[in-house]
Amino acid sequence: MGSSTSHFSLVLETPPASPDEARRHFLAKLSVETDASDVMLDLQRGQHSFLLIDARSAQDFDECHIPGAISLPYRKITAESTAHFSKALPMVIYCWSPACNAATKAAARLSTLGFQVKEMLGGIEYWRREGGLVEGTRGEQAPLIR
Repeated sequence: MGSSTSHFSLVLETPPASPDEARRHFLAKLSVETDASDVMLDLQRGQHSFLLIDARSAQDFDECHIPGAISLPYRKITAESTAHFSKALPMVIYCWSPACNAATKAAARLSTLGFQVKEMLGGIEYWRREGGLVEGTRGEQAPLIR
């Protein structure tokens, strides 16, 4: 393939946001997202400033989950099923992987009920890829994704 100079940029077809717009966007994004590495370090350091919620099915949770996580399948999230949780404590929600949207659905339902939520990007797949410990009936033998 020969190299030719173009006067049109696909990257800049839509101009970049102003620095202030970009800052607002990225801060808003960070206010609703976290990653497996940050969650792991907080837990290793004894942080108890958030609840870790597994939005996958109860069976998937039983087979393999992050130690200390609470099973709350996203389809079962109601005012009644969450009545025992404090709304003062933020929740970090995870599911399977970047291809799974159960954590997103759970976060939407929980925020509708008045909870503060962040989604853990990458789910349990990236938790495990980064060396995070898991427990359950299958533990490390459980599949990375389903």
